[in-house]
Amino acid sequence: MNKKKVSWFEKYLFDEIGIEFKSCLYFFAIMFFYCSYRLICHKTDALILHMAEMIFLTYIMGYVQTFLLGKFDEADTWDGKSVLYMLGCSVVFGVLSYACKWFDRSIGISIGFTFYMGFMYVCCFWLYKIRRRIDEKLMNQDLKKFQSREKEQ
Repeated sequence: MNKKKVSWFEKYLFDEIGIEFKSCLYFFAIMFFYCSYRLICHKTDALILHMAEMIFLTYIMGYVQTFLLGKFDEADTWDGKSVLYMLGCSVVFGVLSYACKWFDRSIGISIGFTFYMGFMYVCCFWLYKIRRRIDEKLMNQDLKKFQSREKEQ
């Protein structure tokens, strides 16, 4: 087996870790909005069914974004297609929040949640972009260290 080539299992594992990270990130964002809403309504409990629906949805959306929508939120730049995907995904979250009664079927709150999810997609795009820049700097530092070791030998 060629150790320099990425195997199908490594590629699969890489995608799965990315989906896991993305799902946790979006689930945290959704839970923040949900808990804030519940507290504003003077409710200090959260429904386990709602949380299960939320995490299930974030995993489904993670797979859709990864395998069908080309990881648009991890792109270097956003084009019209990426913005359309972001809007579509945000609307899916908003519609399902209404259908699943996360916000007591309040149309206004569900619309606000849709915009919030759009904002979260933009924030995640920036986070991934910053992470790529840091990764690039670290790899360049490692390359310089490696090159200086080669010259010493």
